[in-house]
Amino acid sequence: MAMHIKTLLAAIMAGTMLVTGACQNSQAASGQDQEKAGHQESTRKASVVGESTQEESVLRESTQEASVQEETTQSKPDKEKISFDDSWEYASYSKIHSGKCWLYHAEESVAKGVTVCVNAGHGTEGGDSFKTQCHPDGSAKIVSGSTSAGQTMSAAIAEGMTFPDGTSEAEATLSLALLVKDRLLDAGYDVLMIRRKDDVQLDNIARTLMANHYADCHIALHYDSTESDKGAFYMSVPNVSSYRKMEPVKSWWKEHHKLGDAVIKGLKKKKVSIFGDGTMAMDLTQTSYSTVPSIDLEVGDAGSDISENEQKIIAAGILKGLNIYFKDKDKASGR
Repeated sequence: MAMHIKTLLAAIMAGTMLVTGACQNSQAASGQDQEKAGHQESTRKASVVGESTQEESVLRESTQEASVQEETTQSKPDKEKISFDDSWEYASYSKIHSGKCWLYHAEESVAKGVTVCVNAGHGTEGGDSFKTQCHPDGSAKIVSGSTSAGQTMSAAIAEGMTFPDGTSEAEATLSLALLVKDRLLDAGYDVLMIRRKDDVQLDNIARTLMANHYADCHIALHYDSTESDKGAFYMSVPNVSSYRKMEPVKSWWKEHHKLGDAVIKGLKKKKVSIFGDGTMAMDLTQTSYSTVPSIDLEVGDAGSDISENEQKIIAAGILKGLNIYFKDKDKASGR
């Protein structure tokens, strides 16, 4: 009987242990399930957070790109106003420089990254009442023009001549300059426009220095004072040793001639009448102070046709000549 009770108690205790173990196993399994579920939830949340962070990162990048594009657009407007700077080399030689000029930018899709200064000759009220030094070294003028040879001072900027119909040279050069500007912009050139209205308070030295600092070349537009309709030409640098040895002429006169020759070639291709070989030697204020390729282009004279149609042909010829000049320049540099 005692053995039977002991056996029964042992069985009960074994059962209790089995139940307890089962409960513990069940609780462990439940804990593992909860832990697994918790891990899955954490993973899901991390994934959601990751996706959210990724979306925010993409959004930030898009915003930054838009900001950069906006800054790029803002940093290069269609046009910008340019002022004279008293710190420039030769700036102290200028007497009239309160005026502003405008730098126009070509559309980015066609932009060449080249700036042409288009200088409509004359058009500075009171310009001939001031005198400026003909040459930066103070030497006398070599060839007579509007200022006689031997003079060391000349009008800061002359008034210009008048056509038989009463049109001033300043009016004719301005209408041509506006046509040239439009042709150049369409072709991808940026344009530094010295004068875009009847008057700008910038003398010849100031205009030249503007071109020196903001353009890759400088073309001043003029009509000669003769009345024979003799054709177009540019003012070349006189073959006088002392003048060609004077800086900045020494460093630039050959490039002035390359530019002039190319423009004359372009005008010829558009059937514009050319005077002689297309050159006339003259020690101008413009080329005496130029540190970029620079020409005074006489597109005709007082006897020439100054109609819009004729000026459009001249503008097309100037564009053709510039294309020739910069193509040749690129070839020479190996580009």
